[in-house]
Amino acid sequence: MDESNIWVVGGYQTDFARNFSREEQDFADLTAQTVAGTLSQSDFAAGDVDVIHVGNAFGELYTGQGQLGAMPATVCPDLWSVPASRHEAACASGSVAVLAAMSDLRAGHYDSALVLGLELEKTVPGDEGARILGAAAWIDHEGGDATFMWPYMFDQVADEYDRRYGLKDEHLRAIAQLNLANARNNQNAQTRGWQVPDLSTADDASNPPIEGRIRRFDCSQVTDGGAGVVLVNDRYLREHPEVRPWARIIGWGHKTVGLGLQLKLQHSADQPYVMPHVRDAVQDAFKRAQVTLDDLDGLETHDCFTPSEYLAIDHIGLTEPGQSWQAIENGDIEMGGRLPINPSGGLIGGGHPVGATGVRMLLDAAKQVQGLAGDYQVDGAETFATLNIGGSTATTVSFVVSQPQPN
Repeated sequence: MDESNIWVVGGYQTDFARNFSREEQDFADLTAQTVAGTLSQSDFAAGDVDVIHVGNAFGELYTGQGQLGAMPATVCPDLWSVPASRHEAACASGSVAVLAAMSDLRAGHYDSALVLGLELEKTVPGDEGARILGAAAWIDHEGGDATFMWPYMFDQVADEYDRRYGLKDEHLRAIAQLNLANARNNQNAQTRGWQVPDLSTADDASNPPIEGRIRRFDCSQVTDGGAGVVLVNDRYLREHPEVRPWARIIGWGHKTVGLGLQLKLQHSADQPYVMPHVRDAVQDAFKRAQVTLDDLDGLETHDCFTPSEYLAIDHIGLTEPGQSWQAIENGDIEMGGRLPINPSGGLIGGGHPVGATGVRMLLDAAKQVQGLAGDYQVDGAETFATLNIGGSTATTVSFVVSQPQPN
């Protein structure tokens, strides 16, 4: 019996502009709201959930709370005794949780899965938060001179592009400007109400340098938030013909390499792509989905910093290696362009609750193909992709979703 199809029944995202600590709320509150919202938006009963997978990167470090696989049952009595696991892969934690749920469903171990991405990051001062996030790097082996680990690391990625191909900072600023503009149309985006200067002319006061060429608005946001989706397999749909999914996951790719950034750059030194394993993950997703780039109507990608989106542009094949600037200048990545990227605002505009980001990306892709993205809807979207990375691309996961066409 073929149970290979995985369907997104529905999903939910919290408002990423919220500060749970200021609201005197904790992981229990975030989880309860995300579970309730996900089940409600999916028209799914908690009693019908067979298995739970939770993506979270830094729960112990930001809040002291571990064992987050048990949190859904803690806050929702109808999930008591449902098997659950917590998954950590830095910023790709949510996508790895999705992959684990898909494996359960495809194997026929279970027929329905609740996948949650949860992160609280506004529990500590900014400097301490930056130190916590540095745990996803290769500790004591890199970044020792950095004030802020991840801006420092992605400045090095930009420097590598500059060394190999040339890179103008104005193209990084354009990525940030676009994602912040897109976020204004997303009612859950963290920066939707921010006043953002013209980044093409902003000075050090309005867009201060953080590390090297990385400036404030080149950085994704420190965010509290949760996202969730309900996934089911073919057998569940056959037994529940009344269920109408939002999307079908038709392709996925997953690659893991070493922790160190310099290890990656040394590994790719004689290759055209700066991070060839990232391209391999995307190509695996395309191959499984039996699509090409031209079949896509949009992409939600991992703009933790503007260089990571610059990298995504050429690695997905929108330009030749090192030529991402062409797609930026041509308007290819804008709404209405050849391949709209981050219509939600991405991580820079939308927010980046680390463990939730991969789930949020999949949710937004499903919304797009179901026509539920509201003011950031890509007209006529039928096929959408995601590209989610953890650390300095140590873990890379890509999904392709399409409009549902149940048998």
